[in-house]
Amino acid sequence: MRARYRAGLGLLILTISAGCGGPQSVFSAGGADALQINRLFTVMLVGAVLLWLSLNGLFLYVTRRRPGRMSRKLAEAVIIGGGIVLPLVVLTSLLSWGLSIMPDQRAPGDGLRVRITGEEFWWRVDYYPPGSEEPVVSANELRMPAGRRTEIELLAGRVIHSFWVPGLGGKTDMIPGRTTRMSLEPVTPGIYRGQCAEFCGASHALMAMNAVVLEEAEFARWLEAEAAPARAPEGEGQAIFFREGCGACHAVRGTPAAGVVGPDLTHIGSRTTLAAGILPMERGALVSWIAHAEAFKPGVRMPAYGHLSKAELEALAAWLEALE
Repeated sequence: MRARYRAGLGLLILTISAGCGGPQSVFSAGGADALQINRLFTVMLVGAVLLWLSLNGLFLYVTRRRPGRMSRKLAEAVIIGGGIVLPLVVLTSLLSWGLSIMPDQRAPGDGLRVRITGEEFWWRVDYYPPGSEEPVVSANELRMPAGRRTEIELLAGRVIHSFWVPGLGGKTDMIPGRTTRMSLEPVTPGIYRGQCAEFCGASHALMAMNAVVLEEAEFARWLEAEAAPARAPEGEGQAIFFREGCGACHAVRGTPAAGVVGPDLTHIGSRTTLAAGILPMERGALVSWIAHAEAFKPGVRMPAYGHLSKAELEALAAWLEALE
């Protein structure tokens, strides 16, 4: 019986530990804000363990080692000290420390400003370089320079969303008709997965985003390329795109497509994921998504194009993949 108990406890510990890593884990911190939150969590966890050990040690002491009557003076000292003074000191200290780190997460950025709008069920992402009021339009992926604090404006289209990249910082709600602000200071280059953290409809769980942190010089080169028109090769794929009316919903800068209903596709081929983080950016996934988007993301407003032949779907997917 004891062996089964130990085996079950070991399995439980392994299961819990398996969720402590990965690109969407608060413990895989790559930003100054997430590291600060982790420090706060660690202090609170250690404090909770010490408090648990102290209380159980005191309980064992008075019930096993000294089970006799306690004097009134000692009892009052335990009640006042353990029930009033200790909680007051501990909670006041934690509250003061927690409030002291909040201004950093609301501090203005170092120049770059990003506006993210939560749609159903994808992300509209606009970059505003320092001194520019003309946005560099993108979608479904956030890129930031390492070592710089990026100011982020958060909006929502029709319903409430919540922006959260656990490896970089805390979550902030996105409310229709209101602009909320936060800032993030990533320190370690890499890819961190984000997620909508507020139920927003049928595909809430399928509304994700990769946050890509780049070295400052690499980010500057990427932003310059992102601002340029698409290098869209002419051919069958482009002809199908316009024949099917895709340009009415999607924009591809450098072509007549100027839709604003759906994500901007100007440089879709250079993104790390497809369909707001749920599919890999590759030819087969593009074909499947175009043919039956609803099958992957219930409630999505993109129509299905299953009437296209396999060859036509392949040609259209190849053209989109080439938009880098």
